[in-house]
Amino acid sequence: MIGNIFKFIFGFFLAITILIGGGVATALYFMNRTSINPPKPIFSNDQSEIKARAAREAAKANLDQKSPSPSPTTASKPKPTPTPTPTPTPTEVAEKLPPGAYTARVTWPQGLSIRTQPQAEAERAGGVGFNEEVIVLSQSNDGAWQKIRLKGSGQEGWVKAGNTEKTE
Repeated sequence: MIGNIFKFIFGFFLAITILIGGGVATALYFMNRTSINPPKPIFSNDQSEIKARAAREAAKANLDQKSPSPSPTTASKPKPTPTPTPTPTPTEVAEKLPPGAYTARVTWPQGLSIRTQPQAEAERAGGVGFNEEVIVLSQSNDGAWQKIRLKGSGQEGWVKAGNTEKTE
């Protein structure tokens, strides 16, 4: 009789332990699955970045492939050392800007949408990220929009005024 009671109590605790362990394992599984970041969305203006990245990876793959070893009859030619290109001074950069233009940095934390016209309803032509440098070319007549040029790409467009800060 005492043996049967012991079996019952031991079986009861064993069943509870298995249920709790299974619940904890299931909870950990789902918590880990929800902590994985989703893939980065691809926007229409990101296509050029994707193509450039694919081209860089293809070029790197071509460089990684072993080139045929030179035959013993061919002599190796010394490679010329590249000369560093001089970096322009801030005054030289300022001289290249159009009259009235100045460099600025984006201060809006989410970045800015570049528009084709100085209107909120205008077509979106791209974007510029937070803290990126741009060249402010002009301002709209009402002062609500600024015409900017992206450094490097030369893309131009309109952004809401007050979201950039003039740099030195």
